[in-house]
Amino acid sequence: MVAESAQQFEALEAQAAALMENFGAAGYERIAPAMIQPADVYLDRVGEAIRGRTYLFSDLSGEELCLRPDLTVPVCRLYLERHPQGGHAARYCYNGPAFRYQPNATSGAEPREFRQAGIESIGETNREKADAEVFALALEGLREAGLEGFQIKIGDLGLFEALILAIDMPERWRQRLWPNFWRPAAFHDLLYRLAAGKGGWISEPAGVLLAEIDADDVGSTEEWVEKYLEAQNIPLIGNRTCTEIAERLVDRAADAREAPLGDLAVKLIEDYMRISGPPEIAIGEVASVAEQLGLDLSGAIERFENRLREFSGQGVNVGDMEFGAVFGRNIEYYTGFVFQIELPKAGKAGQVAGGGRYDGLLTELGAPRRIPAVGCAIHTERLLAAVNGAA
Repeated sequence: MVAESAQQFEALEAQAAALMENFGAAGYERIAPAMIQPADVYLDRVGEAIRGRTYLFSDLSGEELCLRPDLTVPVCRLYLERHPQGGHAARYCYNGPAFRYQPNATSGAEPREFRQAGIESIGETNREKADAEVFALALEGLREAGLEGFQIKIGDLGLFEALILAIDMPERWRQRLWPNFWRPAAFHDLLYRLAAGKGGWISEPAGVLLAEIDADDVGSTEEWVEKYLEAQNIPLIGNRTCTEIAERLVDRAADAREAPLGDLAVKLIEDYMRISGPPEIAIGEVASVAEQLGLDLSGAIERFENRLREFSGQGVNVGDMEFGAVFGRNIEYYTGFVFQIELPKAGKAGQVAGGGRYDGLLTELGAPRRIPAVGCAIHTERLLAAVNGAA
């Protein structure tokens, strides 16, 4: 971390104390999650934007650990230690360091060790109310710290999920489209392959082999792969096993037997991904896209509109927000509403705060069922720099 002056340290401490007081007054319990965490959840769940920048190490027992690259996962683990069955609503706040590799670590805007102050609401079943509460409280804290001239970006992965659930396609296609939401180039490439049908796979080396694959039998395909590699004198290099290769080929063979994704469905998915603007206008465009394909997105649209009403009830001006259908914050545990508060034209240094809904994360950590959860993290060094006019 770039060395801090005593004056900067004192300013950060004072800023954090004010934020924590604000969060505590709203009923959020202050906690201090462990800095050392199991590495697997970060490697498997948070996405490329953080996974490749996590500091990993092994202890003497061989367990793979990491320095926490964020505090949401540690907070969720603490919640499950207290409430293993998840049947309890809890509100937590925190302030402490997180650690990520930064290519430009000498920059004050991107230190390897940085502070996050934040809040997490876990177990609240009125999702739209909780979304609005967390967002409004974070916004209040930023304004009381002196932040001005910021922009608010919002998105809703729940709308995207509802869209691909409503379109007629094999379930495995949905399971592949979802994680590629955060990778626009890969998403569009996959979409075009699904639209091309069998012809979409012919250009691949594996395409000429698909006719020999039994798409209903991974076991026989694995045997076929082993024999093929041996006959061609091709060594098995890298981390992919014969079983994984066989599963991939079986998937591709099954894809080749499916009817292509319709051109209209592809067009409307792309139309949806281009939607951006004021939330009240954007949601009308979403409804129009759904109507063109005869899709029922009424539940997701109603939840979006309810959230806007909750924002207004919390004193938040919806007109200050900009909705983007492709906005997902590059963290793959998000499942619904997401937001980011940033200074215009300031790049990463201007990304002061962000958060969103992550209803699936606690099941990944061992919860017996899906638990609603939403939170926000504030990058306090960036906040201080922005308030002082240095961002």
